[in-house]
Amino acid sequence: MKRDPNRNPGKPGDVVGDILHDVGDELAAVVSVPGEITYHTFNKFFEFIGEFSLLLGRTLKFIAKGAVDVRDTLNQMAYIGVASLPIVLITVAFSGAVLSLYMSQLVVKWGIGSYTGGVVGVSITREIGPVLTAVVMAARSGSAIAAELGSMKVTEQIDALRALAVSPVRYLVVPRLLAGVVMLPALTAIADLVGTTGGYIVAVMNGVAGGGFLSTLKTQVVPYDVFMGMLKTVFFAVVIVVVGAQQGLRTSGGATGVGKSTTSSVVISIVVIYILNFFLAYVMFGGRTASL
Repeated sequence: MKRDPNRNPGKPGDVVGDILHDVGDELAAVVSVPGEITYHTFNKFFEFIGEFSLLLGRTLKFIAKGAVDVRDTLNQMAYIGVASLPIVLITVAFSGAVLSLYMSQLVVKWGIGSYTGGVVGVSITREIGPVLTAVVMAARSGSAIAAELGSMKVTEQIDALRALAVSPVRYLVVPRLLAGVVMLPALTAIADLVGTTGGYIVAVMNGVAGGGFLSTLKTQVVPYDVFMGMLKTVFFAVVIVVVGAQQGLRTSGGATGVGKSTTSSVVISIVVIYILNFFLAYVMFGGRTASL
């Protein structure tokens, strides 16, 4: 505790007063820390929301005007979509297999093993396929977008584009957003098929009749489930691409800044995907239940 040199500590009462004054200062400092942290947290949150909204608005404006480089968009579709296919299929296939493993072991004991197909199909088309595909893309493509744009920012290539009267949003963000919106639903459709196939194989290996699995799968999984699951991924794609671009375009501090932007883009995208998924699931499936 610091002493105030202007106060006279000669009297006992003054000494006690000094101690109480110093203790009060320390308590005030401790109490102010959470408030300061809360302020900075909310400040960063609203700053992120503002930057995200502005970048998304500018991107959609260029798309609405038809300012799209088709060749660059096709290249991004190949990079974002086709190159991500193997890891997406492996992830969803084994996730469906694990779900089927636990489910079949449980329901076979109850004599209703055929319902494994319905449960696995609904789970994959509604949740596992869309969400895991989006998470994989966020980890792979979202981080790549942030790293690429961040490197361009710290090496002043973004400033060079502006000096040439070329909009970085139109040149860099628009093709990536269109590619993500097109390819993520397509990847999800393939992932649904592969994940269900993995679940079927594991279920049959655990004593579930193949015909019963397919029968309940056809009964319980309706086109609405498949289409709504794919529609989710459109929103996820917007989050992944715009967050990656936003984090990349605000990069500073050289290589260290690029690393921070890449990490932030992945973390933010995955967190937002899971939060957004809850609200989308509530709106799309909140009033619908599988009649198992």
